[in-house]
Amino acid sequence: MENFKNKFQDYLLLEKNYSLHTVTAYSNDICFFETFLSSQFDDADLLSVHYPQIRSWIVSLSDDGLSNSSINRKISSLKSFYKFLLKTKQIETSPLLKHKALKSPKKLQIPFSEKELDLVLNQLVYTDDFDGMRDKLIIELFYTTGIRRTELIHLKTQNVDLGNNTIKVLGKRNKERIIPMLPIVAQQVKLYLLKRASLQEIIDEEYFFLLIKGVKLSDSFVYRLINYYFSNVSEKVKRSPHILRHTFATHLLNNGADINSVKELLGHSSLASTQVYTHSSLAALKKVYGNAHPRNKK
Repeated sequence: MENFKNKFQDYLLLEKNYSLHTVTAYSNDICFFETFLSSQFDDADLLSVHYPQIRSWIVSLSDDGLSNSSINRKISSLKSFYKFLLKTKQIETSPLLKHKALKSPKKLQIPFSEKELDLVLNQLVYTDDFDGMRDKLIIELFYTTGIRRTELIHLKTQNVDLGNNTIKVLGKRNKERIIPMLPIVAQQVKLYLLKRASLQEIIDEEYFFLLIKGVKLSDSFVYRLINYYFSNVSEKVKRSPHILRHTFATHLLNNGADINSVKELLGHSSLASTQVYTHSSLAALKKVYGNAHPRNKK
């Protein structure tokens, strides 16, 4: 069975082009389920499992306090695994064939306002050193390009093109996309690179954003950075890099951007993913509609 799991990881990485982070998460879910099977059912293994046993795991996860959305994500990992086993003819039917996802409420992501962004970018005082210049540039890039946290962390120095004012990022499923930079951001990039070059030691040379010790950023560092600066201007409960990505999309749509263009900038594979952001711009849409339609003027 260990061999099947290793081949499944290779399949996700090489054929499905999933990120290493996603592959690790899928593998962990399968291992957790296998551990549950061995502890609860003496004669069960991953190849001979039946849906009632999976259902028992779902109940156990719920009893442990996991939300329906978290449980659905774990079951999604199992579904992918059993699809792989079907494809490689290790099983004849998937035990999850008739499974229906648990209902979970949609979380409303509240974007930052334009005023809040103005306060963070134009009113807050940043230190005139490497840390201060880097922090402000990180916020600027999140807000003006809509990149994901992992895309920012893994941005390579060679993929920042100041000749064309663009950055090239590696998105989900290893899809590359080129995003334009505003001139004001490109200018900040030049200043940051001067500070970066003066660091005493650079260990992770290939990465664009670094800590002062010369190593690349971590997920938790970037999250804390965004939360810290926006806690000074916003009372929103959630202040994260993803909210900045959400804000980028919402502000573009509010100001008349075409949804297909926003889709390309965000790196979404389908328009349905981008449409999640349209609910936030409904108020602005109603205002435009009310001002523009002849019947309303009468």
